[in-house]
Amino acid sequence: MPGLPIRAALPSDGAFLADMMVEAATWRAGAVRPRHEILSSEEYRRYLAGWLRPGDAGFVAESPGGEPIGAAWYRMLPRDEPGFGWVGTGVPELIIGVRPVWRAHGVGRALLQRLAEHARAQGFARISLSVERENYAVSLYRSEGFAVVRRGIGRDVMVKRLR
Repeated sequence: MPGLPIRAALPSDGAFLADMMVEAATWRAGAVRPRHEILSSEEYRRYLAGWLRPGDAGFVAESPGGEPIGAAWYRMLPRDEPGFGWVGTGVPELIIGVRPVWRAHGVGRALLQRLAEHARAQGFARISLSVERENYAVSLYRSEGFAVVRRGIGRDVMVKRLR
């Protein structure tokens, strides 16, 4: 979306990132997994706990009125606590979420591009993510250079080479 304000995520954005993680986890229309269940589960908590620790980076998209509407961030997760899209030590794993009303307007693409540019500037060679096969975002990820590197039950791990 041309001219969409995107800013670096701040330590104070932790609650909004939690909102966007819930959006990412409940992307299907009619998904009814309770917010507290997602945020309290170990598999999701690892993406937020202690937000903006060394190695974390992220961006928040805002509406023209300044309301946060989407976020993309990455974390460096250790081998002994891997995330859904973990592929190796030194490869940041990204998470992205956009408020439903703003989907299909280029918000996710703009966030994804900004985060990949930042990761490249930080010297990373790759960035990874995990996505359910039925998620419409798969086509966005493919168009942005992500490729499937590992298939799972109903979900795939995708990686984008940054250099």
